[in-house]
This record gives sequence, C-alpha cells and structure tokens, in this order.
Amino acid sequence: MSMPPLPVTTVPPETRGFRLRAAGPLPAPVVAHARRSAEPVPRVAVLLLHGFTGSPQSIRPWGEYLAAHGFDVTCPRLPGHGTVWQEMVPTRWSDWYTRAEQEWYRASADHDVVLVAGLSMGGALAIRLAQRHPGLAGVALVNPAIASADPAYRFALPVLSRVLTSIAGVAGDIARPDRLEVGYDRTPLRAAASMVEAWRTIAAELSSYTPPTIIFRSDVDHVVDESGAALLASESPAPLTVRPLARSYHVATLDWDAEAIFADSVAFWVGVLTGREPVYR
Repeated sequence: MSMPPLPVTTVPPETRGFRLRAAGPLPAPVVAHARRSAEPVPRVAVLLLHGFTGSPQSIRPWGEYLAAHGFDVTCPRLPGHGTVWQEMVPTRWSDWYTRAEQEWYRASADHDVVLVAGLSMGGALAIRLAQRHPGLAGVALVNPAIASADPAYRFALPVLSRVLTSIAGVAGDIARPDRLEVGYDRTPLRAAASMVEAWRTIAAELSSYTPPTIIFRSDVDHVVDESGAALLASESPAPLTVRPLARSYHVATLDWDAEAIFADSVAFWVGVLTGREPVYR
C-alpha cells in the first residue's frame, strides 16, 4: 500500500528526548552504605523508556523526580515517535530496541550502575535489555506490554497490517482529567505487529531475565491487560515486587498515582544499591 508523502515535521520541545544531571547526592542510605563499605559512592544513571506511539513527555516528570533525588537520567525519543504518526509507519521493534541499547551503552560508559525503567512498550524494551545484558542491576516497569489475552493481537493484527496502514490510537489513557499524554491519534499497524512479534521472543527467553524488578500495575488499564505481569511472574526467576495502582489508568506516570511510582521506584533502587529491604510509601 502506497503512502502519501510524509508531512514536513519538527520535533516539538515537549516530546524530545532528554538527559538530566543529578541535582544533588544520591539518597542518604546509598551514600552511607558506600562509606561503611569503604567504597566510592557509585555513579548511577537511570535509562527511562517511553511507550508505543507515546513520547518522552509521558515520563519526564519521573525523570525530573529521579534527578532531584541524586540520579542522572537519560530518556531517548524512540524512532518514529514524538512527531506525526506517519513517521512511525516504516519503523519497527528493531529500530526502537537499537535506540534504547545505544543509550544504555552511552550511559554505561560513564556510570558505575545503569538502572532501567519503562512504561508500556518501554517496559518490554527494558526487559529485553536485561535479557541481552546479564547483570543489569534493577528494573522498574509501569504497566509493561509484553503479552495480551486479546486474540486480536495474534490473529487479526497480522492480517490487518497487510491491508490497513493505521487504526485509531491508544494514547491518553489517564484517569486524571487535568493531565494529557502527547501521543498519536493513530496506531500504525505494521509497527504494532512488529512489537507483538517481539513479545514472542521476550516470552521465549524469560528464563534469562533475572534482575530485581518492581512492577507498577494499574487496577484499571484500557490498553494493556494483566497478562504481561502475570507472564513475568510465572516464567522469570527474577525477584519481583508488585505495587498496585488503584487510581490510575495505563499512563500512570501522568496520573493520580504518579508520585507513588516515583517515590517507590527510588525506594526500590535504594534497596537494590544497598542490599537492604526497601521502605515504601
């Protein structure tokens, strides 16, 4: 199917990738742990990954919170995202994963520890990074998209992607009425089909996924069902902590429970870095 010429676009400031330097030292328990161990305080970065048809705008508040609590933060804009949906049509999972991995390598070059966090498809990218890079210290997932109980993903999507360019979008699933996700109003189907194909690879290799992981899971999510979190719990040997989100929909990083996600992810990573039991809100 031929596509009309792409519109001439620029990347709006709110959807651009970002890098934030820590505004101060790491949380006090991490600093104290290093001093007790007679070791230097580690240089720690967090790689944040946004979701399918979304942009860094959906997780920037998380990044700002982490930077305020002593973490360097990097968040790339994944290929085809953050402009117009037509630019996403030719992109595939391999493009998004390659960009995420490039940023992981860049952060790893000048940090002792790189933690990874992802929203929705960003969670799938985070899991795949950990599968490909054993020893990754810790992962935080918000409504991760790695599976679905909906048979349309397995049967209808491969067929529809051959005859339709796009369908209605899924961005903006937020309970809080004063918050807005900047995302596409159309879903490019071949791009979506490549994501679902990647789910199979991730699922087949979950036995190799081992990092300590915290999962934030919305009780009501109109985009991703509980299949992914359940699959991770049943097939992976990784130690998992699940934190339910009672008041938020899919894009929980912009929703009512956002502050709890931010605070509990810091508490979780403090536990990872010190070997102590996290203290959550």
